[in-house]
Order: sequence, then structure tokens, then C-alpha cells
Amino acid sequence: MPCRTPNSNSDRYSDRFDITLLPTSVIEVCQRLNQSGAQAYLVGGCVRDLMLGTSPKDFDIEVYNINMETLHKLLRSIGHVEHVGKQFGVFKLWYQHHEMDIALPRTERKIDEGHRGFDVSPDPYIKPEIASLRRDFTINAMMYDPLQHQCYDFHNGAEDLKQGMLRHVSAAFAEDPLRVLRGMQFAARFKLTMHPKTAELCQALLSEAKTLPASRIWIEWQKWCHSEHPSYGLKVLQQSGWLKIYPELEDLIGCPQDATWHPEGDVWTHTLLVTDQAAKIATERDLDSATREYLMFAALCHDLGKPLTTCTDENNRVRSPNHSAAGFEPTRSFLSAIAAPKQIAQYVHTLVHDHITHLCGQPTPRAIRRLADRLTPASIELWEMLVESDASGRPPLPPARPAQAWLKKAIALQHHKERATPIITGKMFIELGISPGPELGDRLKQAYQAQLDGEFSDIHGAKNWLSKCINK
Repeated sequence: MPCRTPNSNSDRYSDRFDITLLPTSVIEVCQRLNQSGAQAYLVGGCVRDLMLGTSPKDFDIEVYNINMETLHKLLRSIGHVEHVGKQFGVFKLWYQHHEMDIALPRTERKIDEGHRGFDVSPDPYIKPEIASLRRDFTINAMMYDPLQHQCYDFHNGAEDLKQGMLRHVSAAFAEDPLRVLRGMQFAARFKLTMHPKTAELCQALLSEAKTLPASRIWIEWQKWCHSEHPSYGLKVLQQSGWLKIYPELEDLIGCPQDATWHPEGDVWTHTLLVTDQAAKIATERDLDSATREYLMFAALCHDLGKPLTTCTDENNRVRSPNHSAAGFEPTRSFLSAIAAPKQIAQYVHTLVHDHITHLCGQPTPRAIRRLADRLTPASIELWEMLVESDASGRPPLPPARPAQAWLKKAIALQHHKERATPIITGKMFIELGISPGPELGDRLKQAYQAQLDGEFSDIHGAKNWLSKCINK
């Protein structure tokens, strides 16, 4: 069936496909395939993105009415090709600086647990409406013929996209546990809510979560990081029951907060709001990919220590003493569970540990230098973004930047991007008779702490400090 034309007043997707969003190279490949007697369709996320009026980043082409050997030979005549999934009938084609995934339609049969437990058989003569049943969500199951400008939507994906609904295509959805995490990042990227029936199928897959490869888990969470509505993805995890595999997050639900400082509700509600604020800041300030990931995971993890420390004091006020320090272990555990790279953990741990430092003193030069040192490899510039995200995730309180004075002082001191460079080096100690070894290491640490405390700030002051230190 053709795709329905959206209402003209809908802002969720364009009212027609804009062919100019497709590179001419993709259209040319489809023309070459069709001239050989095959039928080529754009499928999956590429069609979804066209429906949304955005330029696709990935190009998936499904080819019918041609056998694998003939397809391979034809693709070799077009550009550079690699047969990346021989048993699945999948090829990578590079043509005019564009990479495309070319695949034959296929049938799948579940034979074992997990994401890879399938018997897959390419079938180039299957009907498109049957082949589409193996896809995960209706918004990814549309097909588009760019030569005839015809969209085929066998499962009402266009309407689901319009309504902001994440719905499974068929009962076969429940055969692949990775689809739950894919649903999480789709919801976050496209502001979707999961259909209750789909959530039920996700819950049935919970026992297979342990079978997922670590690399695939990380890919889905990484895509979550680059979404504009991360709270929608977290809500899908909650709705699907998969929040259970991340107890560090699940423990935030119902964890109380003092209504004076947190009128928005419990720690879970606050965390959803903070991640959305972090995504907004990351986009507005055009953060690079890695920095955005540091900020997003710091926002997600910043209050993981609260369930461990929250109590009610003698005045019946909710408090969470030392929750920033207590967040280390749950942050470590969560980042390990999603297979986050070690570098991300290094950044996130320091940011979480100091996310309320601005409440505990004034931004003196000494405090700035010491904060910059503790935050390494993160920076005061990134830390201030986290503090802003935290402070702005408390509606109806207005957005705020309570650590802006710290950032301004750090900029003035040139410590906003990195910690102070040690002025005293090992060579200087050696010249004064200190031999390489443990003592030299201790002396260097002592010298750097003195520098952070402001006992010297240039080479002249450093030499004076050294002479006093050696002569003690």
C-alpha cells in the first residue's frame, strides 16, 4: 500500500518525499539495478529520514528479482564492493564517495537465544510485504522506489511516525533482544512513545538481555547520547521493563528529594529532565561527538549516589549527604554494564564527584586550580555545562547557571580547559641532587600541591620555593 500523505499542518514529517535529499549516486545505483531486470527499493532508516524531511546518513537498498551471484557481478561493475554477509546476501558498495548497504530480502528462523540465534536465508523472489515482516518497528519498515517516487508502507509506519508511536511490525519482534535497546535510542532520537503491546514483547525478552554482545549494547547507548530527547529513551527502558538490567538507574525511581530544591519530584524525574537539558546544551554549543558523550553520561549518572545516601533529618527534611562521592561505584557499575569505553568512565567519574562543588565554597584562584586538577581529564568548562544541566532540570524553577562565576574565574586563570601545567620538573630536582626514584616522585607531588595552593606561580617563585624546600 502507498504511504499515506501526512496532514499539511503536521510538523512531524514532510508532506512528500524530497528527492533532492538523496545523493544522485544512490539514485544512479537504483537505476543500474533496475536496468538489469531487478527491483531496487530504499528501506529502513533511510526512508524514515526522508519521511521526516531530513537527509539520510545511511543508505540501505533491498534488491528483488536477482540472484546473489548476478547481483555481486553487477555491483562490481558499478563500484568497489565487498561481500560482508555472504550467508545473508549483504554487500557494501562504494560509489562516488558514498557507502551503501545492498541486500537481498531474506527470511529468518529463530534457532537459538540471543541477537544472533537465527537461521537466515536470502530469498530474492519473496514478496516485499512478506520480507518487511522481519523488520523491527513500523517506522523502519517502509520502502521507497526513488525512480517511481512511490512509497510502500505495509504496516502503517508513516502514521506511527506522525503519532510519535514506536510499534513492532510483527510477533517476530520478540525473537531479537537487541531490538529493545534499538527502541530505546529510536525513542530518544525521534521523540517516540512505545506502544503497550510492543512493551509487552520487550518484557518477554528480558531473560535474553544477557546474551547481547557488549559492542552492540554500547552502539545503542552511544546513539542515545546523540539524541535530542534522551528522556524518551529512558522512559522506554522503564516501560519495557528493561530498566531492571540497570539497577543503578532503577533505584532512582521513587528516591525522594527535598521539594524546596527539587520541586520536580523524585531523582528519576530529575534525571530525565537533566539529560534533556544536557542534550540541549550539547546541541546549542555544537559539542564534538566525544565531548557530548562525556556530558550526556555525566548527566545520566550525576545522582546515582542518592539512593545510597538519602535520608530524612531531625527537621523532616530530605537530605543526601556526600551523594556525589557515593556515586562512584554505581557509576562504575552502570558504565561497565553498557560497555562504555574506559575514557568515558574517566571523564564521568570526575564530573560526578565534583558536580556540587560550586555549592561548597567560593571560586578563589586556589579553589579553581584544585578543581581543574581533580576534574582531569575533564575540564571546568565541561563541568560547568553539567552544573547548568543539573540546575536547569528542576521545573518550575527556571534554568540557571550557578557555576558561571567559577567558569569566568577559570577562563581568567586559563584553567577552564585543563589543569595547571607543573612548573617544577624532575630535571630541576635532579640538578639539585635528588636522584631519580620514589623520593623524586614524592617531591614532584609536593611541588605541584604547593603550586596549586598558590605558593608560587612562575619559574622565579618556583626556584625560590625549591631552594627553601631543599634546604629544610
